[in-house]
Amino acid sequence: MTLAEFPMARAAGCPFDPPPALRATTEEGPLARVGLWDGSTPWLVTRHAEQRALLGDPRVSADITRPGYPSQAPIPKGSVPISFILMDDPEHARLRRMVTAPFAIKRVAAMRPAVQKIVDDLIDEMLAGPAPVDLVQAFALPVPSLVICELLGVPYADHDFFQDNSKVLINREVEPEQRTAAHGALLGYLDGLMGEKISHPVDDLLSGLARRVTAGELTREEAAQMGVLLLLAGHETTANMIALGTLALLENPGQLALLRETDDPKLVASAVEELLRYLNITHSGRRRVALADIEVGGQVIRAGEGIILANDIANRDPEVFPDPDRLDIRRDARRHVAFGFGVHQCLGQPLARMELQVVYSTLYRRIPTLRLATELEKIPFKHDGSVYGVYELPVAW
Repeated sequence: MTLAEFPMARAAGCPFDPPPALRATTEEGPLARVGLWDGSTPWLVTRHAEQRALLGDPRVSADITRPGYPSQAPIPKGSVPISFILMDDPEHARLRRMVTAPFAIKRVAAMRPAVQKIVDDLIDEMLAGPAPVDLVQAFALPVPSLVICELLGVPYADHDFFQDNSKVLINREVEPEQRTAAHGALLGYLDGLMGEKISHPVDDLLSGLARRVTAGELTREEAAQMGVLLLLAGHETTANMIALGTLALLENPGQLALLRETDDPKLVASAVEELLRYLNITHSGRRRVALADIEVGGQVIRAGEGIILANDIANRDPEVFPDPDRLDIRRDARRHVAFGFGVHQCLGQPLARMELQVVYSTLYRRIPTLRLATELEKIPFKHDGSVYGVYELPVAW
């Protein structure tokens, strides 16, 4: 089966659900052909078991430069340095290891009190100001931006600059030249910071990369590119989870009540996993290309053929998650693929989980009468982005 385009806008009736056309494809089988912007027809993998099998298969490549890779948009040759998440081992593993330590579970746990203070301070500011307020600008964006800036060693005063350019990078509808310019602006910015860290290193992640540059383990461009990736991923995804998760809970008041009234950290953690499964803010699918012929789901993916792994559909697989369209924070949703699977699974997932646990256990308890200040139909959703969410979320109390 060939679809006209992937990804597609989510259902208007329920903005949390995957597109109906993808749903129909899933029911026909675990694999289907999908049409892309360039006329190519890579394989779309929809079911949970097949996705995990392929994401863990060394015969599948994440290298964006390989022929057959199903890119989301045209990539001008030589215009954008390659991030390590778009590389294969051993180079992927070499670069990833250089930034793994700050995201280790124990290191992240030690950050929890600081994140709690950030969350509480922002809530204090909201409560002291006028209502309604846009939760995105007042809370959802500042929380992860402040956290990742502190971790990396990036001045938060520059947040408007990096957030504006990040929006361009994740917008599928902008021209390639605009995306290249935005990436160049961010790369230049991080390169400047890297120069400062090389001259005057302190105790932050960018300084750690700077020491590796000085030691000859990394080029300065590689270090700056890693900074761009961490800065972008560190605030965009979590910010959208905070805002979209709040909207989903407001639309499911029974689940919101359970979360608001609990003092059980296990239920809070469960709620985070369920919302990650249910919302799937990275809804453009993980992109790969086959290095060899691979038999999966009754089909043979030939060497050189592109593969798109649609995690929003896999996380609604009824074989793994019964009644998958129901939000149930008591569900054991830990097998979701929101963070991927295998060697390329999200490096920052411990930090994202911790931030979301702090937010979801604090915001609704401290503002128990939180409510939408507009109609659901009037909320602008990010159908044009590779990261799904809302542009605005007016709330009152």
